[in-house]
Amino acid sequence: MADAGTAISIDRVVKRYGSFTALHGITLEVGADEFFTLLGPSGCGKTTLLRAIAGFDDVTEGEIRLYGQNIANLPPHKRPVNTVFQHYALFPHMTVTENIMFGALRLGWSRSDAEARAREVLSLVRLDSFADRKPGQLSGGQQQRVALARALAPRPKVLLLDEPLSALDLKLRQAVRAELKSLQRETGIAFVFVTHDQEEALTMSDRIAVMSAGRVQQVGTPREIYEAPTNRFVADFIGETNLIEVEVKRVSDGRAEVVLPGGHITQCAAASQSHAGTGHISLRPERLTLCPAEAGDLGARVESLIYLGTDIQVWARLPDNERLILRVQNAGSIALPAVGQEIGIKIEADAARLLVD
Repeated sequence: MADAGTAISIDRVVKRYGSFTALHGITLEVGADEFFTLLGPSGCGKTTLLRAIAGFDDVTEGEIRLYGQNIANLPPHKRPVNTVFQHYALFPHMTVTENIMFGALRLGWSRSDAEARAREVLSLVRLDSFADRKPGQLSGGQQQRVALARALAPRPKVLLLDEPLSALDLKLRQAVRAELKSLQRETGIAFVFVTHDQEEALTMSDRIAVMSAGRVQQVGTPREIYEAPTNRFVADFIGETNLIEVEVKRVSDGRAEVVLPGGHITQCAAASQSHAGTGHISLRPERLTLCPAEAGDLGARVESLIYLGTDIQVWARLPDNERLILRVQNAGSIALPAVGQEIGIKIEADAARLLVD
């Protein structure tokens, strides 16, 4: 039996479609009150894994347990989970209240209990005054909240969300993120959220599983994933980073000594399984600062300046012709270099991280 604090336990799950393997031995645990995100590019297997949890797809090998119960043989309607899809699939001929009641009634609830629960979840998603409207009379953000209310109405133990914000415009998507995280805290149940949007994952998640090619690359808090990526894929996929090729002189106890382009030797953190030889370090643009050419850990030539409002991107070329990006805060007191100018770049303490290639 799984720990009572574990909502979902995924143990060595494999999913094959003929000769194609979509999931390669996935092992994960999701906490009972956790906002857990499956993050990765299209085709990485995140939706396949979500569908396996929901029961829409069976698994070829491995087990999925919900609060300790093996749910592999349970059909979707027998699993105490609900799913919110990218396309909300609200019934256009029903009112908001009728849409929300639908799932509970199908599960055998009495009409009075279903109506009472509909009022409760409408209040939760702050749509009390829209109870008698039809979906066509609602905005995209309101429809999204109705879909959430409908999924929450039957009191699922876990809520699965398959890119539910992707149909919203940017401003609305940003507003709904905060609402969704607040809703998860209020309900106190596990949310498993699928997205390819790294900003969504970083802003809402308690923990993130980064996936690629049917495998989990790293699991951790947003801060751990961003600040301490384990390999090149995670570093490159999460946020913006510079991947710089270096000569690795030695690795010991989580630290490495590397030779930077231009010959400067520096110490940095090292991901597990890093080793001496040629490797790559990750340098986040905001952890680099401009300095005189002779004073930097790296020397470079400015290639272009890009104005982004809150800050300015400085694109530069290193001696080995690799491109490097810095972010300089947009403040009047900062003197920007000219295009073509030779500059020095200081690396903040512990900003560099040697990755597993």
